[in-house]
Amino acid sequence: MIAVIAVLVSLLLPAIQNAREAARRTSCRNNLRQIGLALHNYADVHRYFPPAFCVSREELQTETGASWSVHARLLPYLEQAAAYEMIDLDVDWHDQVDTEISFLKVPVYLCPSEPADHHRTRDGRPYVSPVSYAFNMGTWRVFDPVRQQHGSGLFGVNGSLSFASIADGSSNTLAASEVRTYQSYIRNTADPGSTVPDQADVFVGVAADLKLSTDPNRNTGHTVWPDGRVHHTGFTTTFTPMTRVPYYHEGQEYDIDYTSRQEGKSDSQITYAAVTSRSYHPGSVHSLLADGSVRTVAREIALPVWRAMGTVASGDQQTLLTGGAR
Repeated sequence: MIAVIAVLVSLLLPAIQNAREAARRTSCRNNLRQIGLALHNYADVHRYFPPAFCVSREELQTETGASWSVHARLLPYLEQAAAYEMIDLDVDWHDQVDTEISFLKVPVYLCPSEPADHHRTRDGRPYVSPVSYAFNMGTWRVFDPVRQQHGSGLFGVNGSLSFASIADGSSNTLAASEVRTYQSYIRNTADPGSTVPDQADVFVGVAADLKLSTDPNRNTGHTVWPDGRVHHTGFTTTFTPMTRVPYYHEGQEYDIDYTSRQEGKSDSQITYAAVTSRSYHPGSVHSLLADGSVRTVAREIALPVWRAMGTVASGDQQTLLTGGAR
């Protein structure tokens, strides 16, 4: 009898796990649909999509931090008006941490399959909270501070694109996609050049500032929802979803994201980024398109197709788009 029960349990557990994952996937898609509705409502009011963040030429010269993200600007359209009222968009978020808004946990910004949905601490106190959904900042080039232009995606520094800017059509253009919180990444390297890398191992051995640790909580990519930089609240289509991007440090292999130079930290060096869409759903990610629809994108998607989806005008994946939102 015990053996029969054990067999029945072994058959039942996978079914329960599959049912739970199916429920989590449905909830995840619903989160993205809410974000899509918020984006449309924002665009209806402002006539353009929100910028990744805003920085002036003068701020670039002083190497200030990154101001408020798309996530922050969408709060009043996600029934978070009280939280939004605590934010001054003209003041860098780092200077507003005493309000405790920086570690606000917005449920719609976290996938239910994400195991690390807790806030980060500093000096033993809550500091910032992560996100599971990031906004499309193009293929590779993210920001040119000299020309004050962002990349080929729907969102970028000082961005102000409208629906009319989407030459490929809103049903063919990515708005947001899943990412993993507490993501390993490297940043602030030598200029890698404008050629988009095709091989995921291209960053092996690159000298950089390292955000790597065997303790996942010390890997800080996608852990700061107020910060508009690509390694926290954006993604790029350099590599297809779920691609493993290897980097080796002190005998440990990490699956990393890459940012050549933090946006807002240089008035001359272009920012290039390979920030990959990842999830904890088996073999796929959920992605929000600019028309508000949500698709499940398999890791096997062809790279040219994925990159085309990441641009507002796929005929020129490296076209730089001028913005002016504030």
